Formats: sequence, structure tokens, C-alpha cells
Amino acid sequence: MTRAATAIAAALCFLTVGCTNQPAINNSARSFAGGIPADLSGSWERDYSRSDDAQAVLNSMLRRMTRPAPDTGYPGNTPYPTPDPSKLVALAQMAEMITRPDVLTIAQSENEISIARKDDFSMLCEFYDGYAKRTVSEYGTEVCNWNGRQLESHLILPDGLLISHRFTISADGQNLHVSTTVSSGASRTPFTLNRVYMKFDPPESDFNCVETLSMKRVCSTGEIFP
Repeated sequence: MTRAATAIAAALCFLTVGCTNQPAINNSARSFAGGIPADLSGSWERDYSRSDDAQAVLNSMLRRMTRPAPDTGYPGNTPYPTPDPSKLVALAQMAEMITRPDVLTIAQSENEISIARKDDFSMLCEFYDGYAKRTVSEYGTEVCNWNGRQLESHLILPDGLLISHRFTISADGQNLHVSTTVSSGASRTPFTLNRVYMKFDPPESDFNCVETLSMKRVCSTGEIFP
């Protein structure tokens, strides 16, 4: 099981107890005219200097959550509900695990966008006749849409847990901004992490590999005769 899958399983156990609300998805942007609005294809590596630090974001949100509720000055008003910091911490931990891969490999065709993430599960968006198609995997149901030139992916998990990614490519095509939000019906406050990636040319492998029946996968720097 991948680290992200482990995080998802743990968060489901903690965040979805007694929660049956399903997340609301904006379907109004699931269709688009003409070709796919932006080209995200390529190899991308994270720029740590321009990406969020998960702990710093969490600390800032916790400070805001634990501030005293404002006094409205009107007797008899319904008090503000007490926030549960532990729920936000669980969302933050999940968001950090999901966004841990430092390399993205995006393949794009007329009808599909596949986002492979190093050491983690891939994401898939399918578009036919100008409409996004839902895809179902072992993790849940994924719904994609275009918001202008931004690609949005929403992974719907059981019992109201939602993972949303927004991909925005720079005008020169050399930088990719990925905003990831994890939300749950069990927590009033979603958690968002922003990552920035730079396009790079992956080095060509010096190894030639073949699959064999007896030795499975065999690799060598020279020519291989199976």
C-alpha cells in the first residue's frame, strides 16, 4: 500500500465516523468547447522554495481556530460552535502525504490526461466530445473539469471525504502550480496546500531492460539477449 493510500485509509477511519454527507461538486464547468484548453504535459519537479510548508500552514490555521469567538453583544445569540483542531490536523496530515511526491509526469492526449506521481498512485482525467467523464478506481470516484485554463480534479471518497487538485500552468509553460484541498463533512475547515513545480528534461536511462520468464526483469548497461 502506498503512503498516500495509507493516509487515506487512516483519515477515513478518523474523519468519517458518523458522517454521511457527500461533497458537492460544481458540474457547471465539466464541459468545454473546442480542444483541451491547456497543455500540462511534461516532467515536473517540485520547487521547494516556492511551495507551502505544511506545518507552517497548519500552525497558522490552528492559531486562527483557537482565537476566542467574537462577542456579538446581543444576548441570547447562538454561540459559535467550538472548532475541533484534531480534525484539521488529520486533514493536514493527509494533505501532506498526498502531495509528498516531488516529481510529476503528465501525459496528455486529445481525450485523456494522466498524471503519474513518483512512488504514488496516478490520476486520470478523461474527456470526450467536450465533456469530462467520471473515472472509478480503488480509491474512489474522480471527476475532472476545466475552469478556464485550470484543470480541476475531485476525488470523491466514501462518507463525505473529498480531495481536490487545481493545476495551473504559467504563461511560458515552465511552471506548474498545484493547489490541493482536503475536506470532510466531519470538519468545518478544509485544508489547502500549494505546491509549485518546474519543468525539466528527465535524463535518459543508461540501462536496457527486458522481461524474462526465469529471471523476471533484467537490466544492463549493454545489449541484452533474452
